[in-house]
Amino acid sequence: MYIVDEEFEKKEILKRYKNLIKLISSTATREDKRQVRRAFTVAVKAHGGVRRKTGEPYIYHPMEVARIAAEDLGLGPTAIICALLHDVVEDTEYTLEDIRNIFDDRVAQIIDGLTKIEGVFDYATNSIQAENFKKLLTAMGDDVRVILLKLCDRLHNMRTLDSMREDKQLKIASETRMLYVPLAHRLGLYQIKSELEDLATQYINPKGYKEIVDKLKDSEQEREAFIKAFADPIKQELTNKGYKYTCTARVKSITSILGKIENKGIEFDEIYDIFAIRVVLDVPADIEKESCFAVYSLINTIYKEQKHDRLRDWLSKPKSNGYEALHFTVQANNGKWVEIQIRSQRMDEVAEKGLAAHYKYKEVKEGELDENLDNWLSKVRELLDNQSSNAIDFVNDFTLNLVTDEITTFTPKGKVIMLPKGATVLDFAFNVHTQLGINCMGAKVNYKVVTLDHRLKPSDQVEIITSTISFPKEEYLSFVKTSKAIQGIKNYIRDYRRGFTDQGTKKLKEIFSTIGIDYNQENLDKLSKYVGLPQSVDLFYKAAKLEITEEDVRHCFDRKKSKNSTWMFLRNPFAPKKDKKEGHLTLKEEIERQIERNPEQVVIKQNMEKLKYITAPCCRPVPGDDIVGLIRENSIEVHRTTCNKAIDEMSKFGHRIIKAKWRENEKITFLAGIKMKGIDRRGLLQELTGVISDGWNINIRGLAMESSEGLFEGTMMVYIYDTEQLNRLIKNIENIEGIESVRRI
Repeated sequence: MYIVDEEFEKKEILKRYKNLIKLISSTATREDKRQVRRAFTVAVKAHGGVRRKTGEPYIYHPMEVARIAAEDLGLGPTAIICALLHDVVEDTEYTLEDIRNIFDDRVAQIIDGLTKIEGVFDYATNSIQAENFKKLLTAMGDDVRVILLKLCDRLHNMRTLDSMREDKQLKIASETRMLYVPLAHRLGLYQIKSELEDLATQYINPKGYKEIVDKLKDSEQEREAFIKAFADPIKQELTNKGYKYTCTARVKSITSILGKIENKGIEFDEIYDIFAIRVVLDVPADIEKESCFAVYSLINTIYKEQKHDRLRDWLSKPKSNGYEALHFTVQANNGKWVEIQIRSQRMDEVAEKGLAAHYKYKEVKEGELDENLDNWLSKVRELLDNQSSNAIDFVNDFTLNLVTDEITTFTPKGKVIMLPKGATVLDFAFNVHTQLGINCMGAKVNYKVVTLDHRLKPSDQVEIITSTISFPKEEYLSFVKTSKAIQGIKNYIRDYRRGFTDQGTKKLKEIFSTIGIDYNQENLDKLSKYVGLPQSVDLFYKAAKLEITEEDVRHCFDRKKSKNSTWMFLRNPFAPKKDKKEGHLTLKEEIERQIERNPEQVVIKQNMEKLKYITAPCCRPVPGDDIVGLIRENSIEVHRTTCNKAIDEMSKFGHRIIKAKWRENEKITFLAGIKMKGIDRRGLLQELTGVISDGWNINIRGLAMESSEGLFEGTMMVYIYDTEQLNRLIKNIENIEGIESVRRI
């Protein structure tokens, strides 16, 4: 618990201010320091008497953001001034005009970019989080320091997140993982990206996070001994050859380790790249690449066995975020595989500080971008210029297109088409020309015919095959990755559906007339919201195609055809029913009745105890999982906190988050899935089902097995009580001869 000591706090604030001045003193002029002093004075006055949730004076926060910007990113005086003032307009009585008058237009512009939007939104269809993120990237187009300062701000907020409410923690952590982690990665800020990622994981998956932390701690002594034995011969040889260098070991991030365990179904001890050896050479810029290759050759004389498929040459062709290094994997004397990274001091600073290091080494003016990042920003501007895209669509397009690594592909004439990793043939077609995408029916990739959804690889040559009778379909949206393809498909479908407006209007008027509802815009908006079609062109199209029926409209306006109709219940199992004995019940009364009839397994907080809950089919939470509730119209949908679908929604709709936990001492079975791989043998299936059913009292809902060339893959759905029972079951299956991996799905 924080203890308030105002005298100590005054001394601490002064101490932090002096440290800040010291950090910028090598590059700042006397006028720069005077302006920083002025910003500090304004911030102290503006935030005077205000405290953070931790109990600390609020001024600690902007000062810490300024320190991160100066020390970790090496940003200059203007950025430090803006860091000190970044919350002043949002949280105090100061206005942007005040900031402009005290400082200048540039400072006011950056502060405006960092200030969140205020106002009233339709929270059902819009997202204040998405709107703010869109505003932030719009401001980044004018000055990239906006996004760098926002990342510093988010980093300090994540470091102090433990003082927030649980639902706020999940909202901020999800937002960080979905938006700010990939953005930091795209800007080359490896150090900030890794810390943000692990801090987010700490709140999204606290059990998994703690488990990896404990395992890393337990294996630390053994790991350090192995690293020393492995690195000593390399250091000796480098010293003998006269190189100036540093050689360190980098432990893989907790999130990366968890990802490998969950995605590949392997154990902690089976991950060979828990750490990597990093060699950083102190050499002149004009010989840094040849020096890195020379050291690569030297290390290969010490450790001769190499995984050739793990060689990554980002010296000859740097990553799109500016990252340069040579990665390769060799075998140690004890048979273990070890990853080695070689780079120069300049490359190392660019890798750790990303964009900020470009100011130092490429003589780019602070606030501007280098060529690679300017090209990337032009793609951001393309998304921002798309007027038909709302904030949520923008964020979805951004995460799909602009935060992933890129691959280089070619047309038959050798034209380079850059695409995000995972892009398909149809993405390629739309990125060459919109009409080519509209008429695309397939392609020849490296002279081999493939389908529209074929995923492209680096250096693929692609020749698009077209047809005048081939047109985009709605299901194509499920596999395309680029904003050009997504928007091209949506625009075509929208234009096509406009042709059904008159037919759909006529049909809806008939239905409205039949059930006695006025045909007006208010009622059309209500129906649009009910069927989940915010665009009127889609509403009329669905009506014309009879996909919106009279029963849908009756249900929307609560105009039932007869007392015996069960359509409403079949369409929505959580909708209220009428009780024949007691007459019409209110929604509240009906929900209370449902709760009485069904034992409740989840405790929902925040005065929502009476709202019915359902467990989400996407992640199938069971007792023992960390869970979160997401508000739906008539229910609470319960997800695992690690569920990607839930994380995505929480990153955009923080107001829908409800704290939830499992009720103790209840025995209700839940459906869970298990995926298995191994060596096929006679009697395996019988032994597997025996382990599950004998003495476990576990019911199997489904079991699917596929075998090929002596290997098998299987998926099993079982009803279990909690995660403890599920984990015991997984351990028992792992002990069966021939089973190589078992994981929950």
